[in-house]
Order: sequence, then C-alpha cells, then structure tokens
Amino acid sequence: MASIVPPNVVPFRRDRAPSLDPMIQLVAADMNQVNAVILARMQSDVPLIPELAGHLIAGGGKRMRPMLTLACARLLDYSGARHHKLAACVEFIHTATLLHDDVVDGSNLRRGRRTANLIWGNAASVLVGDFLFSRSFELMVEDGSLRVLRILSGASAIIAEGEVNQLTAQRRIETTEARYLDIIDAKTAALFAAACRIAAVVAERDDATEEALAAYGRNLGIAFQLVDDAIDYASDGATMGKDAGDDFRDGKVTLPVILAHARGDAAERKFWRDAMEGRRNSDEDLAHATRLLRDSGAIADTLQRAHHYGQLAIDALAGLGGGVARAALIEAVEFAIARTY
Repeated sequence: MASIVPPNVVPFRRDRAPSLDPMIQLVAADMNQVNAVILARMQSDVPLIPELAGHLIAGGGKRMRPMLTLACARLLDYSGARHHKLAACVEFIHTATLLHDDVVDGSNLRRGRRTANLIWGNAASVLVGDFLFSRSFELMVEDGSLRVLRILSGASAIIAEGEVNQLTAQRRIETTEARYLDIIDAKTAALFAAACRIAAVVAERDDATEEALAAYGRNLGIAFQLVDDAIDYASDGATMGKDAGDDFRDGKVTLPVILAHARGDAAERKFWRDAMEGRRNSDEDLAHATRLLRDSGAIADTLQRAHHYGQLAIDALAGLGGGVARAALIEAVEFAIARTY
C-alpha cells in the first residue's frame, strides 16, 4: 500500500524506508532471554491461561516496548541481566492492557487475528489480563528496586486512568485537543516512557538520564498513537491487522476528528456529531468521513504533529552516547512515523 504520509510532511529519511530491523538486531540476544521469561511466567496449572495469553503474545506483535528497554540499556552500556525480567514485565503490562482494551472496544481483530475475547469470551479475557498484570508485579518485586517498582506500577495506574478518560470522552464531539493529548499521553505514552526510564535505573545513571530517556519514550509514544489514529482512517483492515474504521464506529474522538470538526461548516459539523454519537456509522458514512478528513487537512496535520513529537523524542537522546544503539533508537522513531500498520 502507498504511504499515507502526505506531501507536506517532510520524512526523516529519504534514502530508504525506516525499519525496526536495526533495533531487532541490536537486542536479539537479550530478546531471547526476555522471551524465555515471558514463556515461563505465562504458564499456569489452569490450561486456559497460557492458551489465551499465548494467542496474543504469539500474535505477531513487534514487541517494541520491551525492545526499547533493552535498547536503552545498551545505549547506557549496561552489562547486567536485570533488564531481561523488566522487559518481560513491560510486555506483560502491555499485553494485559490489550486484552482489556479489546473487551472494552468489542474488537474482533488484533494484528490480523481474531481477538481473544471473540474466541474465549469477555470474562476469560479480562481475567487472563488480570493474571498477566499480577505476573508483571511479581517481576517488579523480584527485581528488588523500589524505584523500578514505583515507575512501572505508576505507569500501570496511569494507563488505567487514560483508558477511563478515553471511555468517558467517547462519543463526545466536544472533546478538546488538550484532553485528547492527555488521554494518549496516559494510555499509550506512559508505558513507552516507563520502558525507557527503567533502563537508566538498572544502569545506575543519574536523574537527568532517567528524565531524558523518559522524554524519549513519552514523545515516541505520543507520535506512535497519533499515527495510529490517522491510520484508522487512511489505511485498510488488511494493512492494519484490525477492522478499518473501528475508531469511527466506536465514536472515539481522536485528533483527526477534532480537527475536521473544528474546520467544518455547519453541515459537516452536524455530520461529525451524528457520527460520533452513533447515528452515522455505515460504510458510506465512513467513506464520507475519510473524505472530510483528507479535504480538511486533518490527517495531514495529525501526521505533522506526530513528526513534531518524533523529533522531540530524537532530541531527547542528545548527549546520551552514540553508536549503533543510538542509531537504532532514532530509526525506531522514524519507523513509528512512517509505518502504515
């Protein structure tokens, strides 16, 4: 599929499409250790738990968040092994939130596969999500650092707050851009920030390094979510691995919608209100919404903002070393902006 990046958004790279491959290669050996922890800790005497958890964990995700923990540790020349369990902890937190999100959203597809809630039901998905959260806290405690525990447990609470904030904003076309940014900062960026920050803790670096890595992760997370929200209208189900237009039909007031509604005439604003309140949700309505988003520049401006936050993420790495680790972290940002899935 052609890139969704519009002509007025200047890409980070011009020589080739950015990729996660440099980061994957950088942390490959460490990731083998993380995967071993994940496999061991998702086991249970109750067969449904590893079966359901394994369905999502093995479902083709990029494992970007745990890879960020490992890559940031490499950036700081950390040579120990604490980050293996902590990266697994980050992945368990993320997987638990996905299980819960799919129940809340009533999703049928995740990464191109049927969702766990569709196969095993909502109750099982919620309870296995709870199990994975519990496993993540076990791993935090085993690490023995109160600082790590504070960072990751705090992120878990912030993620939950963000999801509740998003739920209460659902179908409310009057949702402001500021509130939208608060929502994505909490539900997405908080875990990116925590995943990066804990690398500085295990490497025993100073507060300034912690803050720099947290800023890198947070801005990357915001950029990542902005692109996700644009993709929901500018891509297709086969590319995304989920049903196209899910946000539209669920009445999620994301930045593209906020911008298009603000720029629309009276008829267009009425359309957006009707759509977000559930009265206009057919395929034809989705196609009309996509045209309005393109014509108003809402998708282009959402991607431009993603580019801005991506640059902030790259800037946060200044002074934290160089080499292949820094290059991989920078290209991860470029990938997050340029991806179409």
